[in-house]
Amino acid sequence: MTEENQAAGEQVEHQFLMQRIYLKDLSFETPMGSDGFLINQQPAIHQDLGTDINKLADETFEAVLKLTVSAEVEDKTVFLIEVHQAGIFVIKGLEDVQLKQVLNTVCPNILFPYVRETIDNSLVKASFPPLMIPPINFEALYAQAMKENQNTED
Repeated sequence: MTEENQAAGEQVEHQFLMQRIYLKDLSFETPMGSDGFLINQQPAIHQDLGTDINKLADETFEAVLKLTVSAEVEDKTVFLIEVHQAGIFVIKGLEDVQLKQVLNTVCPNILFPYVRETIDNSLVKASFPPLMIPPINFEALYAQAMKENQNTED
């Protein structure tokens, strides 16, 4: 065997496969009922974002992107929508640090457009104006979380 073949034979194969994307949970509430449509002022929009990572098998993971959006006027909730968008991913050949980064950045980036669409469609079907959720930089959020985690360990 030549040195090139040895080097090629020793390389670990990296693989990232998306097996399935699915809506795991959807909750929509309009606590004010029809009174919510009579409000003349712009509601304050609040967002809460989270992710869950579940190991399903040796190299198979479920990533769940959770986004809750609420609209409030004078401490009254006009609507509240919670979406859990999930995906099943097969990831091979990555070390723990790289694997965590992929699971917390790449997977949510893939799932985010589906969450946005579900929220927008649900609001329109409920007779509310469409809501375009701005892009989210999952890499920056992950880096910030790692930095905060490192600071709490020091």
